[in-house]
Amino acid sequence: MQRRVRSLVIAAFVAALLLGSSASYALAPEQMPTPQLEARYLALIQGFRCMQCQDESLADSPVNLAADMRRVIREMLLAGKTDQQIRDFMVSRYGYFILFKPPFVWQTAWLWLAPGVMLLAGVIVALTVIRKRAAIVATDTDDTDLTDA
Repeated sequence: MQRRVRSLVIAAFVAALLLGSSASYALAPEQMPTPQLEARYLALIQGFRCMQCQDESLADSPVNLAADMRRVIREMLLAGKTDQQIRDFMVSRYGYFILFKPPFVWQTAWLWLAPGVMLLAGVIVALTVIRKRAAIVATDTDDTDLTDA
């Protein structure tokens, strides 16, 4: 009898572990009083980068820092702040790095211009290599076959 109770307890423990693990994966969004605030809240937390994870949005990050940042955003929304005021607050506190889509300003100009500069440099290098090879082939008048030697 004792063995049967022990196996039932173990089975219940394993079931609780398996069923509870899926609920801890995703973070439930904070409930907002109106659907409009809820939509603004979700849009804002999707647009900010977690400062600890750095490749996840605040909505997807499970760390405590992200939870604190979500709480601050929620409190600012409930206090009547606009989306732009919240973005400005977060940028003043964490810099433009917190935004997944930073604006084009002098601090982020390199971020926006670097892909074009790299592409232009690649095209210039490719054209230079092609021209030099074409010049080598054009000046190569030696028709001897080196495999006969």
